[in-house]
Amino acid sequence: MSFKPANNIQDLQLFGEDGGVNPSISDSSTYTFLSAKTMQDTFDGKTDGCYLYSRHTSPSNLNLSRALAAMEGTETATVYASGMGAITSVLLQLCEAEDHIISSRTIYGGTYAFLKNFTPKFNINTSFIDITNTDLVEAAITSNTKLIYCECVSNPLLEIADLKALAKLAKTYNLKLVVDNTFSPLSITPATFGADVVIHSLTKFINGSSDTLGGVVCGTFDFINQLKDVNSGAAMLLGSTMDSMRAASIFKNLKTLHLRMIQHSKNALYLAEKFEAHGLKTIYPGLASHPGHHIYKTQMNTAFGYGGMLTIDVGSFEKANALMELMQHKNIGYLAVSLGFYKTLFSAPGSSTSSEIPISEQEDMGLTNGIIRFSIGLDADIERTYKMIYNCMKELHILK
Repeated sequence: MSFKPANNIQDLQLFGEDGGVNPSISDSSTYTFLSAKTMQDTFDGKTDGCYLYSRHTSPSNLNLSRALAAMEGTETATVYASGMGAITSVLLQLCEAEDHIISSRTIYGGTYAFLKNFTPKFNINTSFIDITNTDLVEAAITSNTKLIYCECVSNPLLEIADLKALAKLAKTYNLKLVVDNTFSPLSITPATFGADVVIHSLTKFINGSSDTLGGVVCGTFDFINQLKDVNSGAAMLLGSTMDSMRAASIFKNLKTLHLRMIQHSKNALYLAEKFEAHGLKTIYPGLASHPGHHIYKTQMNTAFGYGGMLTIDVGSFEKANALMELMQHKNIGYLAVSLGFYKTLFSAPGSSTSSEIPISEQEDMGLTNGIIRFSIGLDADIERTYKMIYNCMKELHILK
């Protein structure tokens, strides 16, 4: 595709207060007004461009929001203190008591727990569906359904959502399509395929240095203004506000995201091809054997590849743990949750990031206890990394 969101970020020009090439950091929680009337109008939502209180927004947060909206091709955006802060506020803003949500069955464990265990307290219920089967999604729609929720590339099984088909379905039934794009920033631009709301955990690839939490919601001016409304907005009232210092830090890291995603993708594809050639059950969207390979290919911004996430199944929980411990000992990467770091990270999702999902449901969706989820790093010599992993697998008799 010709649409390259990184160029939209590149075109932003934001100077610091004294002409610095980085925007000045707004280190204030509250902002002064020259007249009492302007303060009153701001509370009433009648002014634009006036800063009120940092829980609402700040210049630093607004700079980051504008850059992320440019990346996703949406009208605007608003940032949060965490990815879960972004996800929960969107779902609570769009739904009320008696409403129904259709969600992908394979999603981040925290999101699953929120939909499965928390929202029913407010009489909001969720059907967890194989999002790759559009017929099943349509069959789950009821008169109370308000939205379809999915991840572009699902966590942790890397299932691929057909965004165009889901958007068409949502439009037919007057639903909102909410998409988490955390695993595939720049590689996929959901708004171009009809997604109404795009969410990211900024903690991961976008920030890239595993030193802060953050989230963002990208969408229309109307919806973002609803989230930020002082009387009824979930972003304003739930208080998951990003600190200005963190916003400025993420904004700086965002400028290298396009280079990092190219390298993450290049390294992940190399390892996935090697693992598969050795007969390991390997899941990576860039492999022709992946069930969603064709769909990903039709949705991707080609320059950025298929992303930095892959999984392998080594057969048992014991082997998975032994391999991860040995790889960490050999300095191949870290046995840690999260993703998008410069070093490779690996974890057994069934007992970590997806542990909120009951074992029986993990088995139904194919999340076996031998699966290792890799977030592939920015290694300059990926051939050397592969040889080290190969030797670890041979030592543990995972490979014959």
